[in-house]
Amino acid sequence: MISGTAPLPATGRGLSPLRADYRRLLDLCPALRVTLLGEGEPAPTRAQGWYSAAELAADPAALDAALAGEAARIAPLAAEHGTAPRPHVAASRLLHHYLWSVSLLIAGPWRLARRVPAIDGADLWLHAATGDLVLRPRTHVTLPGDDELRAELRTAVVASVEPLLAAFAGPTRRGTRALWGMVTDDLASAIWHLGQMLDAAGEGAGFEAGAGGDTIDGTVDGAGAGGEAGAVAAAGAVLPGGTQPLLGAADFRVLHGPDGRGHHTRTRLGCCLYYAIRPDNACITCPRTSDEERLQRL
Repeated sequence: MISGTAPLPATGRGLSPLRADYRRLLDLCPALRVTLLGEGEPAPTRAQGWYSAAELAADPAALDAALAGEAARIAPLAAEHGTAPRPHVAASRLLHHYLWSVSLLIAGPWRLARRVPAIDGADLWLHAATGDLVLRPRTHVTLPGDDELRAELRTAVVASVEPLLAAFAGPTRRGTRALWGMVTDDLASAIWHLGQMLDAAGEGAGFEAGAGGDTIDGTVDGAGAGGEAGAVAAAGAVLPGGTQPLLGAADFRVLHGPDGRGHHTRTRLGCCLYYAIRPDNACITCPRTSDEERLQRL
């Protein structure tokens, strides 16, 4: 049954290679709140609070419902920290959640199996009350060359998120350049996060395909070439700079603590406004967070 407050049940029949990639990705990344929908399963409905990405991009009433859901979700945490986020903060948080999730849904199969999915806005739904997502996987692209596959990855991400950016420009109070900066940040973060999760699962050293969250930096020492270290290199290769409309580069660097250990980090091109909810705990990759504070928190 389709629930108005929980993801749809996933089908286990006839796993395609892409669906198998997604099952592995969801096992590795529990923060990715996505349920897979089978080809023959009915789509979730607006009556139960689900809105497709295409509806969010084209229908102001659908976007308003999603924004209201995000505002309600962040209100209790904000109240605990004495803040009352304004509407543009809720809009920025919802867009960040969506961009990070979509980036991981596209970059995950690329990193795991050299498959770049195409995600149409009509095949991805967001639940207004919970922020959970439902995806109906369809097609993917495979190419022999690494550079060509990276270009395909960028193209797929841009094609998937571009329709929503215009809709979010007003609610987030951000211009085109700032919005594409968010996409760049979330794509780099998604690739990084998967590498961290592979290391956490003990799979980093054996991960060889191809060339995450915002608040965790990883330790360089002992990281497998295919885990976080490999993901950092992969993100740098996907986002070297000069790949319009994606802005800037992944631009990872290593910070060394007093014990000599190194930690990967990067500074976001823009701010996701989490500090407006918790002023005492800005994201560790936030432009507001100094390298000294990052090392102290690590």
